[in-house]
Amino acid sequence: MIYVVIGFLWLSICLYVILGGADFGAGIVELMTRKKNRPKTQVIMYESIAPVWEANHMWLIIAVVILFVGFPEVYTTLSTYLHIPLVLMLVGIIARGTSFTFRHYDAVKDEWQKVYTQIFYFSSLLTPFFLGLIAAATISRSIHPEAGSFADLYIFSWLNWFGIAVGLFTISICAYLASVFALREACDRIELKLMIKKSKQTMVFVVITGILVFVTASISGIPLVMWVFSKPLGIMATTFATICLFLILRAMHTGKLLSVRALAGFQVIMILVAATYQHNPNIILFGNGQHLSLLEHVAAPKTITALGWALMLGSTFILPFLFYLMISFSKQRRKLKETAKPETPIKP
Repeated sequence: MIYVVIGFLWLSICLYVILGGADFGAGIVELMTRKKNRPKTQVIMYESIAPVWEANHMWLIIAVVILFVGFPEVYTTLSTYLHIPLVLMLVGIIARGTSFTFRHYDAVKDEWQKVYTQIFYFSSLLTPFFLGLIAAATISRSIHPEAGSFADLYIFSWLNWFGIAVGLFTISICAYLASVFALREACDRIELKLMIKKSKQTMVFVVITGILVFVTASISGIPLVMWVFSKPLGIMATTFATICLFLILRAMHTGKLLSVRALAGFQVIMILVAATYQHNPNIILFGNGQHLSLLEHVAAPKTITALGWALMLGSTFILPFLFYLMISFSKQRRKLKETAKPETPIKP
């Protein structure tokens, strides 16, 4: 049953990175757009994230619950040494959700709309940045339990060049996912051209920040190159992620926009596999050479069994309704597009 629990933990993290990343990326893409194009981009992004923006954080909650119940030592370590970026990330999630709601549903349209928009932009930018910092801290061996100062224990355990690079890479991934996922929401060739341009720009950012991650890892003494390329699985995952990049570019120009979404999701999964498979199931690596493992530092067998059954039964209720929600929104958007009658329709 432990592998069932670990599987659900991995699945929830992947779905949060993909769906939640596209959600955060909507604000980043809008922020990166010229002011004259922002109103059009805002509408496209709103249509893109509308089906799932309230459900995205469910995957984060599931991952937290799995860690809290099934791996209490891992949960305690994360919430102790990384409590500062965790709190900042959670504040960003709250600020982003509230600003998004007030920006779209406030009964009074006044100057506060500008305030809501700025909060939405910068919380969308900072939240994935801190998520990247947290992820980097777990594998960079920057957490030193024997450190004697507050700064070494609770600040420099996550605030370092490698963490900053991973944070920027996470921002780029989110913007990339948002721009790619939004392609299907374009109503005419002008909008589609705008979003394809954004997608290509964010692709470049992903490549640049990805290179920066490897450079800072080398400077910091983190064997990231060895982790990724020392075994066939890492080489295969990296190869598949690279091939997906060219397939996505081809699908963009042939109008196969649903394939673009699927390829982008698969691409992100391959990146996660390449970055984490080498030290799996060790989820936290300490500076003193020790680690926390999902197989060794686990709750009692009865707890894991109960958690596994709860996850399997819960998924039979959650996943079908989530897919139904997405399908319902897709049908509604198709009807609106048919009645809108754009001047120049996009390719089918």
